[in-house]
Amino acid sequence: MRTAITFTLSLLPVAALAADPPPLVLEGDVPASAPEVRHFFLDFEVPPGISEIEIAHDDLSEANILDWGLDAPEGFRGWGGGNRENAVVAVTAASRSYLPGPITPGTWRVVVGKAKINEPPGRYRVEITMRETQTLAPQPERQPYAPAAEVAPGPRWFAGDFHVHSRESGDADPMLDAVAVFAESRGLDFVMLSEHNTVSQLELYAATQAAHPELLLVPGAEVTTYAGHFNAIGATAFVEHRIGLPDTSIAETAAGVHAQGALVSINHPALALGDACIGCAWTHDLAAEQIDAVEIGTGDILKPGGAFNDRAVEFWESLCVANTCPAALGGSDDHGGGQDMGALDSPIGAPTTLVFAESLTVEGLIAGVRAGDTVVKLHGPDDPMIDFWPPAADEPRALRATITGGMGFDARWVRDGVAGERVTIDADPFTLTGTLDAAPGVSTRLRVEVLQGNRRRTVTSHRSLVGPPEAPVVADAAVPEADAAPPLVDARMLEADVGSDAADAGSAKISLGHDDSGGCGVSARPRSGGAWGVVVWAVAVAGRRARKRPADRFARS
Repeated sequence: MRTAITFTLSLLPVAALAADPPPLVLEGDVPASAPEVRHFFLDFEVPPGISEIEIAHDDLSEANILDWGLDAPEGFRGWGGGNRENAVVAVTAASRSYLPGPITPGTWRVVVGKAKINEPPGRYRVEITMRETQTLAPQPERQPYAPAAEVAPGPRWFAGDFHVHSRESGDADPMLDAVAVFAESRGLDFVMLSEHNTVSQLELYAATQAAHPELLLVPGAEVTTYAGHFNAIGATAFVEHRIGLPDTSIAETAAGVHAQGALVSINHPALALGDACIGCAWTHDLAAEQIDAVEIGTGDILKPGGAFNDRAVEFWESLCVANTCPAALGGSDDHGGGQDMGALDSPIGAPTTLVFAESLTVEGLIAGVRAGDTVVKLHGPDDPMIDFWPPAADEPRALRATITGGMGFDARWVRDGVAGERVTIDADPFTLTGTLDAAPGVSTRLRVEVLQGNRRRTVTSHRSLVGPPEAPVVADAAVPEADAAPPLVDARMLEADVGSDAADAGSAKISLGHDDSGGCGVSARPRSGGAWGVVVWAVAVAGRRARKRPADRFARS
């Protein structure tokens, strides 16, 4: 037995064992701070010659929750958040959520987030092991991120999901390849891996993109703060999420995203679940001008979580300034690659976001979202599609929206946040038409939505339209009281669907008659400056010749 032990020890790298520093243990109370300061740092020194660092961390409590990350002297090296396994960074490999690379001598720091402190002050224990010899196997599949070439030509509508997690998020399971396989099975054209406060997934894009050449992987991150989450669509570098530290505000974080040429899209803004989803509801004070998009649907509208989507739409409408609104997006927030979906989980593509882009490239999608050329299918890719474009030059007041796949559903216009009359879709395709009544030079915002019962199924982004100077303002014709119809929108429906914008619409009346095209005209007239003004709406069914627009020649999915 003694001989065996002596033989085994003789095979070990004795010199390396002697050179490795002993584990460093850091423990203590969570430091007190102002309520808005939710992070602190544990500094440690790394000597020359180290090839790997392993960090074990513990919040020492069932009632408290701490999040964990790591900074090198040169900056970000990873954010595991609530990852339960140890964090490891090495020269040619790293554990999930972290980045490999040189182990620079100098001052490193463990980043600690105070996610939940129910039993103050809270305690922590961190054990840091530094090694001269790397123990993780090299990861040659990791490559520096480079944008994919054009995946498909345009211009046309491209379908995808901007809010999906892989195992590079500590609370998710699937490998990138599993995400791609499921997204393709849903007929999607693109997917964005929106990992929590890390860009470690981007080094894995090249291999996955090569294996799935018809699916575009969009770079980005979910910037997860304790007062709200947002997607940095197109971001390729770390985004500062530690709001409350000196010189770190939500406005500065948003500016940093825009400096990368990326977009700020607020995720699940109304998802107020307390400790069940820390920071999920949006409570930051960020100027509307810095918000490029809003996730109006998070998860399948037909699942219980879809109940939050109506409030998300209200939030979205509240951000419209001078008839300029963020784009509408949807995201599944899938954490399982479409597998083992629970009662509240939604698979990739539920919802599906359509973006009209010049090509299926990252640059093309960002340009499409920035322009507001988006449509959200809140249940999934098979929901009705809405094509709504500005009026043609020769008929500047003629409004048309073409709806496909919507038989049996209802459609309506929404003007300046106020919903119009619902019309049953009885043909496929179906054309919803109306007359723009805005006075010359006066802008108004319009969008279209398709509903099934009391649920929205498809929603377009807003179009800001300006009354043409050459067209007269339509006079407000008197309607005999006996002929007046019920209120334009039921007040209870408005409270559920569009919130406080219902004040003026509740007094609007409609009268029915025949328009020149043979359809059914609806004239709405508010008592005193209501949001609808005087609008003539008409419904034209399939078979009626639709106006040809430049975009009509492009295939849409």
